[in-house]
Amino acid sequence: MVDFYFNLHPIVQGLLKGLAVILVIFPIGGICSMAERKVSAWIQGRPGPNRAIPFWFAWVPVIGPLLQRLGIFHVMADGGKMLFKEDALPGHVNKFYFVLAPILAMVPALTTVTTVPFGAYVDGAGKVIPLALANVDIGLLAVFAVSSLGVYSIILAGWASNSKYPFLGGVRASAQLISYELSLTLSVVPVFLWINAPGTPGTLSLARAVEFQSGDWQGLTMASWGGVWFIFLMPVAALIFMVSLFAETNRHPFDMAEGEADLVGGFHTEYGAFKWGLFFVAEYAHMLIGSGVFTLLFLGGWNPLPWVPIATLASWLHIAHLPIVVGLLSIAIFLAKVIALIFFFMWVRWTIPRFRYDQIMKLGWQKLLPLAIANLLFYAVAIAVIQK
Repeated sequence: MVDFYFNLHPIVQGLLKGLAVILVIFPIGGICSMAERKVSAWIQGRPGPNRAIPFWFAWVPVIGPLLQRLGIFHVMADGGKMLFKEDALPGHVNKFYFVLAPILAMVPALTTVTTVPFGAYVDGAGKVIPLALANVDIGLLAVFAVSSLGVYSIILAGWASNSKYPFLGGVRASAQLISYELSLTLSVVPVFLWINAPGTPGTLSLARAVEFQSGDWQGLTMASWGGVWFIFLMPVAALIFMVSLFAETNRHPFDMAEGEADLVGGFHTEYGAFKWGLFFVAEYAHMLIGSGVFTLLFLGGWNPLPWVPIATLASWLHIAHLPIVVGLLSIAIFLAKVIALIFFFMWVRWTIPRFRYDQIMKLGWQKLLPLAIANLLFYAVAIAVIQK
């Protein structure tokens, strides 16, 4: 099967990869929606979504009530409503840009997910090979560069709606995203300063960051530190990255773009049906990608424990000669960490009240950015001293 894929024309391979991304990202929106309502119900002591069930499934013993209680049929109902609900186009909007904005919201999500490694397998020589649709050496730069384009969809949606409330929401969101991108970028610079020691080829590969945390990094003056997850080596950088990630994904308590109390409904006030659904899926996709990048940079990626790489675990389980099994195990470990982070995102949303706009901007410019600069200077000096 693998040989058949690699024998296909590169254009066909690209189309298959694009189809795989779409078939993964869009269901994630529905699954995260159900999980969000379940988490909020658990925090608030409510049953959560458990009413929707097809009449032809209601009489199936055990399985029917279980799926009903999990809220699976609510996901199906939401998907059907999003697809078949009347998609009205207000007469006062700029129609071309109004329709273009939600499409642009999905482009960064569908593009950046291809550069995020999600697992690894051990080849015949015992080398760990990362799994990614596009394992490029500038993976992190590609994620930051493309994901930053998402601000254009928000400001375009607010402007094209031709209404003051969506426009204010778009302006607020663009100011917030631009502010926190600085702290987000500066927080990861110490990680790659640590990895890219003098005398080695520079890299921004996310897979290389995982390789260092697995303890398999060779030929570096910093190799004695290999195997330690960066969340322990650089806890301040991890904290800055996480806070900035909340702001970059417009998640509570940084969801100024959707501040219902002071903006009626935010930048997507005039949107409904499938176009609103694209914004909805894009937000969860960005949260998924951000959680994946945090896992790769600070939580060891697909390595189960500090100083215990996936290759060591595979040898302990005597499955090193089964690359498919090792690959599935690494994917399961990576997804477990990502799911835990997504749960953390949802937990924070239903625990901490929304910040005011002035509080968000003050936190970004007066607190987080100076802290990120100080953290960068500290590790630049520390790395220079250690390497001597």
